[in-house]
Amino acid sequence: MFATLAGAYPPPPETAASPELALRAILLDQLEAGLELLGDGEAGAPDPVAAAVAGLEGVTVGPARVVLASGWGAAQPVVRRLPTWRAGTLVARWRAATVVAQALAGERREEPRPVRAQVLGPYTLGRLADRGRFGRRRVTVAFAEALGAELAELAAAGAALVQVDEPALVDIGPADAAERALAAEAWQCLATASPGLHLTLAIAGGAAEGAGATLLFAAPFRSYFFDLCAGPDNWRLVSRAPQDRGIIAGVADARVARLDSQEILVWGARYAAALGGRGLDRVGIAPSAGLGALTHARAQAKIRSLGRAARLAGLEDVEELRRSVHPRAVDSRSAAMGRYEPGGGGTVIEGPAPTTPPRRRAR
Repeated sequence: MFATLAGAYPPPPETAASPELALRAILLDQLEAGLELLGDGEAGAPDPVAAAVAGLEGVTVGPARVVLASGWGAAQPVVRRLPTWRAGTLVARWRAATVVAQALAGERREEPRPVRAQVLGPYTLGRLADRGRFGRRRVTVAFAEALGAELAELAAAGAALVQVDEPALVDIGPADAAERALAAEAWQCLATASPGLHLTLAIAGGAAEGAGATLLFAAPFRSYFFDLCAGPDNWRLVSRAPQDRGIIAGVADARVARLDSQEILVWGARYAAALGGRGLDRVGIAPSAGLGALTHARAQAKIRSLGRAARLAGLEDVEELRRSVHPRAVDSRSAAMGRYEPGGGGTVIEGPAPTTPPRRRAR
């Protein structure tokens, strides 16, 4: 069981004039909070579209801002000619974070923790783009091939984990077979260039039930991040994930500044581990999205709470876990009844109830 970030993280205000100090502070906050998989918090990164296309030819970032149906928005990529890879830009960003993380580990006399790279995915880029005279499929596949070359350079530099953000999946409807086919083709192109990388598909901003489990779990991703606060129906997708895939459960609500209940965080972690018999080793917890809209103090408190919850959720001694959190977080019978009954014969579940229980759709 581990904790990690999902995206942006606000650095302390006093580091605003120094990207280097900001990055160090972001990584130090994660280490002190006990996060095991580190991210650069999008330190100094521009808009996610601008970051994704910075190393590509044939595409610029336009002045318009595009907002998906889910409410997620970014600058619009403008395609002048089919995108091709020019030079790696993610490598420098990942390497800078890795160097600082290793230095901090040395100062703290700890083992270095892995740093994840992050990029906006080709399906979302293709959906957002002003494609000009080019068709949707050609542009999306071109983005996938170009980003695949970027990922290959990351792999050659020693990166092992890359998070591929695809917020546009939330906009796919149940009848959108062509959209599902396009996403599948794009991901296959993306992954072909770097088969050794551990790719995580990240879905934030809502539920991806329209995209469907068949599309998601046939894709070449080894783990999945699901926003379970804005998209509680994503629990149904988690329940259908193959046992050998990792799950990062976005159970700390990034939409609000208040701290999340430890019982809810522990419940979410162990519930994800219980589904399909996945086990604690293949599960992490995270904020439901980036924390960039929060103040540094609030974001710092969020990840400290998250790190503590991950440590509690990973306890093998059930009695110790019961003493550390409210009993309903670990007793399935009591949770179902809405009260705790000591010795009531309840089964200790591998997780608590979802942050917001999945709703049944009206028929």
